[in-house]
Parts: sequence; C-alpha cells; structure tokens
Amino acid sequence: MEKQYLVGEIELSESWRLFKIMGEFVDGVEALYDLGPAVSIFGSARMTPDNPYYRKAVELAQMLAQNGFAVITGGGGGIMEAANKGAAAGGGQSVGLNIILPMEQKPNDYANIKVEFKYFFVRKVMFVKYAYAYIIMPGGFGTLDELFEAVTLIQTDRVRPLPVILFGVDYWGGLVDWIKSRVLGSSMISPEDMDIIHLTDDPDEVIEIVKRASGA
Repeated sequence: MEKQYLVGEIELSESWRLFKIMGEFVDGVEALYDLGPAVSIFGSARMTPDNPYYRKAVELAQMLAQNGFAVITGGGGGIMEAANKGAAAGGGQSVGLNIILPMEQKPNDYANIKVEFKYFFVRKVMFVKYAYAYIIMPGGFGTLDELFEAVTLIQTDRVRPLPVILFGVDYWGGLVDWIKSRVLGSSMISPEDMDIIHLTDDPDEVIEIVKRASGA
C-alpha cells in the first residue's frame, strides 16, 4: 500500500512529493537561467548592521556588483541582508533564495530577484549552479554546512572548480589552522585540497580571486 504523508491538511503521496521537488528546480532555473556571472555569499543571520562584518558584506557585495557580478544569498537577515543591500546599491542583480522554515525566515527587502524554497537541497543546487565563487562570512552551523559541502563538491569534482573564500582571518583562522594540523596533518586530505580555500580580510583580494575564477 502506498505510504501517505500529511502536509498541512493535504495528504501527498511520495510520488507527488517528487513533483514538488522538480517544481522547485524548475522555478529556480527559470528565475536564474540568464543571471550571468554570480557569487554566492553566506554568513550569519544574526549579524546586526552595527557589526563590522555586516558593513564589510555590504562593501564587498557592492564591489562585486560594480564589477559585473550578481550576488546570491539565502535571502534572510544578517549577512544575507547586508550582501543583498550592497549588491542592490552597486546596481547589480541581488538574489535572495529564501528557505521556508517552521520558524519563518523573513525575506529581506534588498533582493531584486526572490525565490522561495521548501527543500534545502534544491536551494543548495541553486547556490552552486550559478556561482563562480563562494564567499563565506562569519556564521554558525548553517554557514559551516555550506562551507564544507562546497569544499567537498569541489574536491570530488562534482562541480566545476571554484574558490571558497573565507572572509575574516580572526574568525576563520583557527579553523584553517586546525584543518592543516589535524586533517591534512593526518593525511585525511591531500595538500592540493587546501588550494580550494582562500583566507583573507581584503575586499580587493576577494575581487581579484573572483575575477580569476570567472576568467574576467
């Protein structure tokens, strides 16, 4: 007998769930297919506008937009809001890929392209499909998830090579040192795997890394 799943007040079969997943892929591709070169920016939703990293995210996204890159975020608050704000201020495409959660994530007001997703994995595909680089600002578990998933996809050749830029030496330096000493030091990864990761505090260096990756 076919299993049934209760979603709200509507019973959906497992087969219908697959159609919903495909529908989210279609919506995402239709919204972004002509986006052009883009960069995905991740970071904490808890950052407030008075935080230095919030201000840096605005500055960096504005610089990216002025250099012809669209900016993709998770569409929420904090660093996501800052990056969408900077991209819009720079006259560029400012994309927010919002996730529908039980504790609702409110879309920020600065994305000029907004797409909503129920499924995290569909949303993640959209982040990587159109990006020439990942920029990882300080954040929590969700940010760490995006960081390590991106590095793994690149390491295993599941996606085209792209730089993963950790912005914030004070925040990320200890993690990078630990990866070098424990993970690389124990031969759990290869030395060339470390080339995927770039650690910096310099927005100009970020722009140069992104330009090289995109061939601009």
